[in-house]
Amino acid sequence: MKRILVAEDNDSNYLLMTFILKGHYEYFRAINGQEAVDKATTEHPDLILMDLKMPKMDGLAATKQIKSMLPHMPIVALTANAFDSDRQQAIDAGCDAFLSKPVSAMDCLKTIEKFL
Repeated sequence: MKRILVAEDNDSNYLLMTFILKGHYEYFRAINGQEAVDKATTEHPDLILMDLKMPKMDGLAATKQIKSMLPHMPIVALTANAFDSDRQQAIDAGCDAFLSKPVSAMDCLKTIEKFL
């Protein structure tokens, strides 16, 4: 089964993602950007769902670091910030796709399937 790293500091948002992913993918969590970078390189996920606003290191900085080490790692931005400028910042940082919260299960799974 494919493995997804969910980089999400908010417990309720992470819980929602577990309901969406359960039965489709294995998943595990990083609670901040630095932990996401560490787990991307040590746990070898197949895809990363990246919150953009997190403590220690935000999702944009984490994405840049991960992409510098693992350029083919698919990273999907998952954020409450849904402005065009936020989308552009995420793409510029290296995100392969952008989902805004609250995300629908169908949109989330369709986006993941594109990369896996």
